[in-house]
Amino acid sequence: METLAMPNLLFICSRNQWRSRTAETIFRKRQDITVRSAGTARNARIRVNAGLLKWADVVLVMEQKHRSFLLSRFPGETKYLDVEVLDIRDEYQYMDEELIAELEEVVADWLG
Repeated sequence: METLAMPNLLFICSRNQWRSRTAETIFRKRQDITVRSAGTARNARIRVNAGLLKWADVVLVMEQKHRSFLLSRFPGETKYLDVEVLDIRDEYQYMDEELIAELEEVVADWLG
């Protein structure tokens, strides 16, 4: 019997301090996915790189600008990669209750 591998989800925001880091924290508890997070800015806590994109099955970005950055900066790594925009604006702190609620709602819709 074949077991399916857990999908690798990579959450991306600008600095990897609030939105994507919160997403990684709350979704790492799930048993059916593996998660990491990174940022697009030079001063990001963990900066997105080719290795992270190769690891990911799906990339969930907070804003369209993050998707555009990835597609232009990493065209080879993103050519066949599913990059979804969550549309979560940069107006929250790390582990903000409203951010958690919004992430759970949007990502739950995506995960099914």
